[in-house]
Amino acid sequence: MEDYVKSAWEALCRRYTTDEALIRQLWDELEKAYTAKDRHYHNLEHIAYMLELADRYKQESPQQDLLRFAIFYHDIVYKATRSDNEEQSAALAEERLHRLGIPEVDILQVKEMIIATKSHQTHKNELINLLLDLDLAILGADQERYDRYSQGVRKEYSIYPDLIYKPGRRKVLQHFLAQEHIYKTPELQEAFEDKARENLQRELALYSEQKRLS
Repeated sequence: MEDYVKSAWEALCRRYTTDEALIRQLWDELEKAYTAKDRHYHNLEHIAYMLELADRYKQESPQQDLLRFAIFYHDIVYKATRSDNEEQSAALAEERLHRLGIPEVDILQVKEMIIATKSHQTHKNELINLLLDLDLAILGADQERYDRYSQGVRKEYSIYPDLIYKPGRRKVLQHFLAQEHIYKTPELQEAFEDKARENLQRELALYSEQKRLS
């Protein structure tokens, strides 16, 4: 999995630079961030899954590379105690993409894509909607993979006791379920919507049962 993500990164960067030392340096930074000991879900497995789905649901757009840069950098800064992870990730991406020689207008697009993952609101740009759907694709994964995700998120928020975490988590689950559509693109809506609702309702029912028994 790590080799897959690294190879994808190298192939992407080589379309813009011949500086192999820079490509390796930036990869080392990405790898260090996504393999940090406090990363139980927002890690290289998450990036790999998004990259795989980006290939499967590829849009006819000349900006596919920008989508991939956004995938690589959207969670490079991730701390459960921070509320500005997306802004920090976007700022870091801006500096790194400048070093790779990416045009300024494209860098601004990547920044906009990363910041959009903060609120996950439907966007006029379909490529941004695809990024948002890829980020939430885990909700519609098979039950085993979904449960690993929910357990991983709980570990990332282990600083918070159940008394604080569970009500917050229930609110997140209810927010998704209250939406007319969880996914914004027709392709991912068809592929993941029903399973996502099933997973979310199952987890929500678990918290409700635990609350009833407590």
